[in-house]
Amino acid sequence: MDFLAKARRVFEIELSATAAVAERLDDGFVRAVEAIRAAVERRGKIVVVGVGKSGHIGEKIAGTLTSTGSPAVVLNSLNAMHGDLGVVADGDVILALSSSGETEEIMNVLPALARFDVQIVAMTGNPRSSLAQHSHIVLDVSVEQEACPLQLAPTSSTTAMLVLGDALAMVLLEARGFTKEDFARFHPGGKLGRTLLLKVRDIMRSVEQMALVEPALTVRETLLKMADVRAGTAVIVDAAGALLGIFTHGDFGRHFRTHPDLLERRVDDFMTRRPIAISAEKLAVEVLHLFEQNRIDDLVVLDDTQRPIGVVDSQDLARFRLV
Repeated sequence: MDFLAKARRVFEIELSATAAVAERLDDGFVRAVEAIRAAVERRGKIVVVGVGKSGHIGEKIAGTLTSTGSPAVVLNSLNAMHGDLGVVADGDVILALSSSGETEEIMNVLPALARFDVQIVAMTGNPRSSLAQHSHIVLDVSVEQEACPLQLAPTSSTTAMLVLGDALAMVLLEARGFTKEDFARFHPGGKLGRTLLLKVRDIMRSVEQMALVEPALTVRETLLKMADVRAGTAVIVDAAGALLGIFTHGDFGRHFRTHPDLLERRVDDFMTRRPIAISAEKLAVEVLHLFEQNRIDDLVVLDDTQRPIGVVDSQDLARFRLV
């Protein structure tokens, strides 16, 4: 048995099915987008209902809609008649999924849904079905054949529903002006959220955790201050608090052999002048770029007056999962 050939045939059948659904898109899709957008803009939601495999697809569609700014909930059709209709409110849009359009559980809940001031959008493989006839908008997801060789397991039909659901969500995303920043607000725990939401001030070590020293201090005194706050860098400032330079453990290691009296010398003799710094209001991800571009391990953070208010240590990036 040629497993690869059979697997590729599944792809071919399902790709052909979704292409056919795309070709059949008509004004019904446009009206569905407009109905959902209007509902969301008046603080309504999408209520997704389906049974069996269509129900599983409905859950994914609801998740995609919600994460892209169009709030959606899943209504369990089996429990709808026993209190779960409480999730439905006037002004909502009902997205009902059924390949046959005759699913008993869906048909049982339709009369109850009709008592609400809602629009029903049917996603069905039978545009002449009972579900289609009782809906305001019909989206045709019919397929010529399932990818299942027995023509029993829902495969092409569920893929068509899934892709059409994605199309709805993505068109709505653009129509509503949903941005990357909006997406990040809904995904603060993901990498994108950390990239777009975290500012330098959120990841820096504060003044209390810094070794802030005057230029006249000796290297010995500076190292002691660094040890007190467990920092690898000392930030040297003038009497007004303006940044003069930095001194790191690396600087100490480089100069120790060539300067026997290093510990008793002034730290400003060995500091790095005009070090690379960053504003506290910059995105945290920019710190990573500066570290990589300049091959440094510490970065001074400045306020609006260009005075040091923090330090970012490269070791801290892992803690915030930026690397």
